[in-house]
Amino acid sequence: MFTGNEIRKKFLDFFEQKMHKKYESASLVPDDPTMLLTIAGMVPFKPFFMGKQVPTYKRATSCQKCIRTNDLENVGRTARHQTFFEMLGNFSFGDYFKEEAIVWAWEFITEELKLSKDKLWISVYKDDEESIKIWNEKAGVSLDRIVKMDEDNFWSAGPTGSCGPSSEIYVDLGEDKGCDSPTCGVGCDCDRYIEIWNLVFTEYNRLEDGTLEPLPKKNIDTGMGLERITSVIQNVSSNFDTDLLKPLVEEVAKATGVKYNEKENIDFSLRVIADHIRAVTFLIGDGVLPSNDGRGYVLRRILRRAARHGRLLGYKKSFLYELSDKVIDMMGEFYPEIVKNSDHIKKVISIEEEKFEATLDQGIILTNNEIKKLKLEKKDKMNSEIVFKLYDTYGFPFELTEEICQENNIKIVYDEFKEKMEEQKNRARNSREVIKEKIEDSFIEEFYKENGKTEFLGYENLKLEGKVLHKKDIDTETYEVIFDKTPFYAESGGQIADSGIIKNRTFKGKVLNVQKRKDIFIHIVKIIEGNLKIGDNLTLNVDKEKREAVTKNHTATHLLQAALQEVIGKHVHQAGSYVNRERLRFDFSHYESIKKEEIEEIERIVNREILKNHKVDISLKNIDEAKKMGAMALFGDKYGDVVRVVKISDFSIELCGGTHVNSTGEIGLFKIVTETGIAAGTRRIEAITGLNSLEYLTKLEDRTEDLAEILKVDKDKLEEKANKLLDENRELKKNISELNSKLASIEADKFLENPEMINGINVIIKAFKGQNPQNLRKMADKAKDKLKSCVVVFGTNNGKAIFLVSVTKDLIEKGIKAGDIVREVAKIAEGNGGGRPDFAQAGGKAGNKVQEALNFAKKLLEEKL
Repeated sequence: MFTGNEIRKKFLDFFEQKMHKKYESASLVPDDPTMLLTIAGMVPFKPFFMGKQVPTYKRATSCQKCIRTNDLENVGRTARHQTFFEMLGNFSFGDYFKEEAIVWAWEFITEELKLSKDKLWISVYKDDEESIKIWNEKAGVSLDRIVKMDEDNFWSAGPTGSCGPSSEIYVDLGEDKGCDSPTCGVGCDCDRYIEIWNLVFTEYNRLEDGTLEPLPKKNIDTGMGLERITSVIQNVSSNFDTDLLKPLVEEVAKATGVKYNEKENIDFSLRVIADHIRAVTFLIGDGVLPSNDGRGYVLRRILRRAARHGRLLGYKKSFLYELSDKVIDMMGEFYPEIVKNSDHIKKVISIEEEKFEATLDQGIILTNNEIKKLKLEKKDKMNSEIVFKLYDTYGFPFELTEEICQENNIKIVYDEFKEKMEEQKNRARNSREVIKEKIEDSFIEEFYKENGKTEFLGYENLKLEGKVLHKKDIDTETYEVIFDKTPFYAESGGQIADSGIIKNRTFKGKVLNVQKRKDIFIHIVKIIEGNLKIGDNLTLNVDKEKREAVTKNHTATHLLQAALQEVIGKHVHQAGSYVNRERLRFDFSHYESIKKEEIEEIERIVNREILKNHKVDISLKNIDEAKKMGAMALFGDKYGDVVRVVKISDFSIELCGGTHVNSTGEIGLFKIVTETGIAAGTRRIEAITGLNSLEYLTKLEDRTEDLAEILKVDKDKLEEKANKLLDENRELKKNISELNSKLASIEADKFLENPEMINGINVIIKAFKGQNPQNLRKMADKAKDKLKSCVVVFGTNNGKAIFLVSVTKDLIEKGIKAGDIVREVAKIAEGNGGGRPDFAQAGGKAGNKVQEALNFAKKLLEEKL
């Protein structure tokens, strides 16, 4: 019997021997704006299938990590539903086709994995006679074991475009797994016949009218779930009982103090946690951080679902972060990225678990409040809208709402909750835009066919002669110009474009911007004098001062990223950048703000490397060679087979197409000016270099001198003076507060001498200006102590309105409640609030409406009393 790891290796080795290039698993975050997560083995190869990129190798094989959450509620309930799984696959990009794919699949299954042919069945598309013939004559499968299927065995990317038939290999697990139906067979929903491998033959292009035309290049896309084939080989009934998952399930049981394979509800929770901790570990390892939308929401939902199942097992402490160690131990050899990011993974899980504990507490309070309302209304069923709101808005699990309701004899209907879930899914499905693949502008395509790419010589030259190949008027003063060659850097990778002057004897223009499409450099040129025509030769001059300033900032981003990884962790990855002549902006993945001392250390490290005056080595390398060197790829960049490697000693190695200094000493002083959060799990640093740093520090020095002069103190004693002023300010505030309290007491004595009477009840209604809530409360308490029976309503205008209502116990029993009164009064001042029957406080936006609100309070009390 083979282990799961052995099956994975056997598969990849088998196809390597068949001349396939073995690819490492791509990230769970796809380089594709149309997809949220990597859901299949073919996703990283999509550009090859779509004809967007030319593959370096026409045959490929991989074991791809994948995430699917479309059926999350079934994970743990069934034998084969998972969120995280590994997909084995072999692919052909216009090379081999059906015969090789079918014969090799059969060979691997029967000879390498040694599955009995008597247990295997084949499905094919009903009209695909070619595949039937190959399975029968080439692979030797008898016709009575080949089943024709309908639309389920025809794959398509959409209503039009690439499509083709598919064929699947099934394993018969035996009659005892069947449903006893006389029609039970391949394709039945029971557990007897299990699909283990799907072969997709992409051979057609479907036109608008539905016509299928043969593709000039036919492709093969196959997929076999590692966990599923392992369960078959190891003869276990569930993926969770394979050696790929069972040790993790048992680790969860050990951590939570329960036993596996004794009670179904316990097993369900154990399987959920085991699956989810794998998904969470890999998502965080690939740079995803918890948030309220997109990939971050998927991660948060999975992580919280796992945490909630820990609660269902009776375990209320944080524990998931520790379980990630087991995942890393089991899978780290094949997926080294989770080993590299292990500390980061555990830290993020731990923080999110702590946040969820607060969410659970909030959910319990909200649920209990709803139950109180139902009991007051003498109802015994909670509205499904509220149940769904608790789940969707507050992240409170249905099962916990159900449990609390049961304890209070309140009904809750799962089917109604499920309907609300479906309604939300349908809304999301109907509103979701289908993002179509970008179609290159027809002009660019034609221009590229005729002239090829623009020759960019700007790394070595800031001035050269270029010939005009294209000119188009944008307006009366601006042209769109393409040359045969150019020294102007086009905006790319976060670096702004060059600008400069182009001219000849009859024309002069200023290059404002340069954009690049399909390696064509399009110059936006403003006319200074003369006319320009196709065929003209011009001298192209890049603005040297601007280029040098931008270049310094760009090289500094490389030093900054390396310093960030050294100080705050290897999990740091670039999430975007912008480099111009004034400053650099660097966005990166991190889950918390950077401490002041860490900022100082990052600055120190970058400036240390600048002062070492390292030579910046730039070379062209094969992509595999570059990766072996440890080169980091930058956010959003796409790379071909040959890449440009920027190496700064042993401190930084990155793939980058931007411009750089010759040696780090050219950068000058590096200074961080801001560090902020811009999104969940994403931070931003802005920094300056060179003369901009000098100007920044000069202005800082000037401000320091001005401040010292204002405060009449030496510069080196500014901090001491500031602390002294703060101490004095605190003392003054304390004295003012004490005086206000005394004045409030004196004022209270005055209005308590003659309280207003409404139907024999003492009522004190008074407006103040600039009074704090503490003094209002002291006056209210004094009124209750002196009058014994009273209603107090105070309001103060502090720019905004503040209201306080206090009621003695005897009047509460007559139905006068402070919370009810203050809520109505605050509405007049555009506010809200509430509190206990004896004491309540509220605020309002409109401080100028305090008196109006108190007048309303009097009318309200007259009605109630």
